[in-house]
Amino acid sequence: MTAQAQIAPSQTGAAHVEVCNLCVTVRAPDGSALRIVDDVSFAIPRGEVLALIGESGSGKTTIALSLMGYARGGARIEGRIRVGDATLDGTESASLAAQRGNRITYVAQSAAAAFNPSRRVMEQVIEPALIHGTASDAEARRHAVELFEALSLPDPAGIGSRYPHELSGGQLQRLMAAMALITRPDLVIFDEPTTALDVTTQVEVLQAFRKVVRDQGATGVYVSHDLAVVAQMADRILVLNRGRVREQDAVRAVLETPADDYTRTLLAAARPVVKAAVPAPATGSPLLSIEGICAGYGPVDREGRAAHPVLSDVSLHIGRGAAVGVIGESGSGKSTVARVVAGLLAPTAGTVLLDGQPLARSLKDRSREELRRVQIVFQNADIALNPAHSVGEILGRVLRFYEGISGHAARARVAELLDLIRLPAAVATRRCDELSGGQKQRINLARALAAKPDLILCDEVTSALDTVVREAILELLAELRRDLGVAYLFISHDIATVQALCDEIVVLYKGTCVESGPARAYAAPPFHPYTDLLISSVPELRTDWLSDVGRKDPPRLAAPDDGGGLCRFLPRCPVAIAGRCDTASPPLRQLDSGNAVLCHRSQAELAG
Repeated sequence: MTAQAQIAPSQTGAAHVEVCNLCVTVRAPDGSALRIVDDVSFAIPRGEVLALIGESGSGKTTIALSLMGYARGGARIEGRIRVGDATLDGTESASLAAQRGNRITYVAQSAAAAFNPSRRVMEQVIEPALIHGTASDAEARRHAVELFEALSLPDPAGIGSRYPHELSGGQLQRLMAAMALITRPDLVIFDEPTTALDVTTQVEVLQAFRKVVRDQGATGVYVSHDLAVVAQMADRILVLNRGRVREQDAVRAVLETPADDYTRTLLAAARPVVKAAVPAPATGSPLLSIEGICAGYGPVDREGRAAHPVLSDVSLHIGRGAAVGVIGESGSGKSTVARVVAGLLAPTAGTVLLDGQPLARSLKDRSREELRRVQIVFQNADIALNPAHSVGEILGRVLRFYEGISGHAARARVAELLDLIRLPAAVATRRCDELSGGQKQRINLARALAAKPDLILCDEVTSALDTVVREAILELLAELRRDLGVAYLFISHDIATVQALCDEIVVLYKGTCVESGPARAYAAPPFHPYTDLLISSVPELRTDWLSDVGRKDPPRLAAPDDGGGLCRFLPRCPVAIAGRCDTASPPLRQLDSGNAVLCHRSQAELAG
């Protein structure tokens, strides 16, 4: 069903949610009226889930929030909205605003930012039920434990006594869903709830969300930019672009026979492909060598071990102009590798060599030239860039530090940098808080390029971007590599993204390298069992994928208490061998594909 053939609320009978001719208007910087949501209509039957899909700025979250009668400061909502018996223009208890946190609840993207770090989790989860009087304290606590169990949280009876900082991102996201479901709401809004999670955690969270929403019979709105993710959660999809509906239909119809060109663009961007031709990396001595690195956090004992070890004997090499990807789940040590190379974290053992020369372990001990040659681009541009400064000031500061230039020469160089990252020169006068997410990530990259580095450390630079913007950033990185000869250490939890950009891929699990080799070798088995888990956890564009991925073999063996020297993946490995994997350290095997795998299984066994 295309935008021209939208479902009119009057034709939907007993739809639970009805939206008709919704418009949201704000004031543009010049004072004129700017319509950011334009004439949107849809209906959701009770118990179904509607997905709102589109790029950043398409109006997805604005529409979702309007279902709670909420709009940001200065915005005006027009049109008709009904959720159950409540309406946008209703009074007192009949208004949408009165339903917030009770009959209509919201699961935000960043659970870590939503929880109060000074209060135990249980007190926060049950708070909506106590505020709205839907349950007594004892009843709310019992229901919370039931939700923890339904959401597949560990230790359902005890996890509520922990503080937010003691829990993983995936656990916090599920706890936030429990908070949203504690009042037994009629409508639950999920706003990009898995975007910041690694692929294996995302699978667990999606499975838990889908089960609980279905069991409770709640109606849902799922906001996302990822069609493969919403294919697992939604009954229908509404595609948005610049505040207007481009297409809406059943999930299978949108995935298999999209009616709109923009929908086809989103589908194509779901699996990134870099089009820029990149020359083969230079042979000879590597630009960067990491040899036997061990690192961690906290005090270091007399044996040279950190109180909280992260990396264990990690080695990798990056040639001039090459791109090496490092992948793994959250907590695998990916970002710690980048921090060690950048000098932000001193290793407890091992060496980092740049052009064959040791780099000082700490940032403060490195020369300005060493700092210039190795630059880092952080994941969150909102935090990395000063919102009070203009783009020209941010880039100009780097130019003053490394090249000693200012005035007209600096402005000319800033214009060159903006041209390199495909942004107009006029952006130099704008503050970063006036830019889109993709534009800010380009400025983040330009700041690194301003130093004319040999190596850029890219730490999850595309993980928070929508699929279309992600594809554009990957294409830009490939073009810069081709034109400038810069090398990348590219860190991600998404193997599809790494395959699109990198020559070689290193797989980390709990600080240990379990597989490494050319990117082309990751196109087909054999893989290390953990690599196989990562690849199989990337959502596919089919509605039955989540059901299939949940039918994998369970782990065979439990790790012994000491675990010394054994495979770290042993407690989760579905192909572990009793009497071998639980008694001896795994050997490093060289496969015919060119990959090195740390595993007891033979190549033939891994291929089967």
